Amino acid sequence: MIFITAKFKVKPEHADNWPEITAEFTQACRDEPGCLWFDWSRSVADPNEYVLVEAFRDGAAGAAHVQSDHFKKAQQWLPPHLAETPRIVNFEIPQDDWSRLGEMRVPEDS
Repeated sequence: MIFITAKFKVKPEHADNWPEITAEFTQACRDEPGCLWFDWSRSVADPNEYVLVEAFRDGAAGAAHVQSDHFKKAQQWLPPHLAETPRIVNFEIPQDDWSRLGEMRVPEDS
């Protein structure tokens, strides 16, 4: 799968509304056939930073994502709400779901 994590520094005046600002884009991405997940979280250290964790089935699904109409629309719509260019980590890894963190295993979790 293609595993991507991106940090978005949002302008303070848009930070509280970021989930609504990105809602249409987020849903369109989640609806892509090759999307495994597309999840936003707000930083507990910086209320103006959101972290996006996303994964796509393979390189073809990742390519379809960045070539989609909703991605192209987001390229125009989202930057005016940002304080800086997002930072990204992008890897292709040989799995298709989250692994368990063995060092913090919950005994009741099978």
